[in-house]
Amino acid sequence: METQLPETLIEVIRYFSDPQVSHEFFTNLRWSDGVSCPHCSCAEVSFVSTRRLWKCKGCKRQFSVKVGSLLEDSPLPLDVWIVAMWLIANAKNGISSCELARALGITQKSARFVLHRIRLAMQTGSFEKMAGTIEVDETYVGGLEKNKHKDKRQNAGRGTVGKTIVLGVL
Repeated sequence: METQLPETLIEVIRYFSDPQVSHEFFTNLRWSDGVSCPHCSCAEVSFVSTRRLWKCKGCKRQFSVKVGSLLEDSPLPLDVWIVAMWLIANAKNGISSCELARALGITQKSARFVLHRIRLAMQTGSFEKMAGTIEVDETYVGGLEKNKHKDKRQNAGRGTVGKTIVLGVL
């Protein structure tokens, strides 16, 4: 028998207030066909229930449901993320980071971080990091040697000497 997911904001807050329910929801959302290690893709993992994380039997590393996803490196609990997702998905004309911060009781800076991550997940259709098409480009930034002050010139020829490398990833 499949459980009915909440439909209103108050139901979402009540349903996902239990950390175990939030953890199970994200686990099923992320690994619908069974948990696998995000580091080595090994399917042989054991669950450490006291800390709500898994240990891989292949690479011996521990990981949580957040590792390798857009939720990684965030100290916010899963219930805050779920309520934020509900608010963003159900906002007819969008939602600002200030409004999200007030609704969740977090700082505007954290709300902006959450908002960008959730919008990225909605755009790519996945919570995985670096999912979809990735664009990378590099360039060297710096002026010509002849335009530099005499003391600043390196006189080592043309090209990349004395220039800063800039890398962009989208």
